[in-house]
Amino acid sequence: MKKAKVLFISQEITPFLEVTEVSNIARFLPQGVQEKGKEIRTFMPRFGLINERRNQLHEVIRLSGMNLIIDDSDHPLIIKVASIQSARMQVYFIDNEEYFQRKMVFRDAKKKFYKDNEDRMVFFCRGVLETVKKLGWAPDVIHCHGWMTSLIPFFVKTGYKDEPMFKNSRVVYSSYLHDMEETFSPNFTKKLKMDGVTADDMKHYKDPTMANIHIAAMKLSDAVIRGCDTKNAAVETWLKKANKPVLNYQPFDDEGGFVNACSDFYDELLEQEPVLQD
Repeated sequence: MKKAKVLFISQEITPFLEVTEVSNIARFLPQGVQEKGKEIRTFMPRFGLINERRNQLHEVIRLSGMNLIIDDSDHPLIIKVASIQSARMQVYFIDNEEYFQRKMVFRDAKKKFYKDNEDRMVFFCRGVLETVKKLGWAPDVIHCHGWMTSLIPFFVKTGYKDEPMFKNSRVVYSSYLHDMEETFSPNFTKKLKMDGVTADDMKHYKDPTMANIHIAAMKLSDAVIRGCDTKNAAVETWLKKANKPVLNYQPFDDEGGFVNACSDFYDELLEQEPVLQD
């Protein structure tokens, strides 16, 4: 029996960024899943406050050099990589000078949500998928962590639905309900345009509140994991009637309970048919 391949995509991973609920899980879950015999790849954005020298990041020339068109503008895609030696795992970084050079993550020094976070999200999600295509590595499971990964289910089920690398992938979305007071711009759907994405596909984003961004990601995923114990009324209402596998929240522990639960969840999911875009 071949090893299952799991692609982990996270908006943050420790030790490259400070320890948060998301960064902690995104650091130790891939390691645990790999130790259970699965093959992994891990991606995150290369935010400007990540010290490249200390973390020994280096550019992967054979993967870099593509341009992504977002809202009719070209944006160069740069891929970097670093190793977490103790975990025997590599982390790939999606980089771009315009989006990821600033020394903050999602908010400026005045705690204001960056206006171009939606552009950064589109670039990051498409950048990951294009890089995985170039790697020639077809994931069985794609596990997304954090709102910045929320467009991965959308693109996999629309613009990349005929791409052989993702045709049989099951998408899992972990909902961490952060920045829920934010709303993206009225032009949000324009930035999702690419070959294979139709006007009808945009229906999920007519009202691009953060809650609706999460709900769209969950609708388009094959399964959902409650990543935190925070509740949001709109998200809870949708989850209660969701006709798909949902793994309830459980705190990350050092005993391996969460890792085992996720690994078993992936295995069960791989026995089912992928969810089609509706």
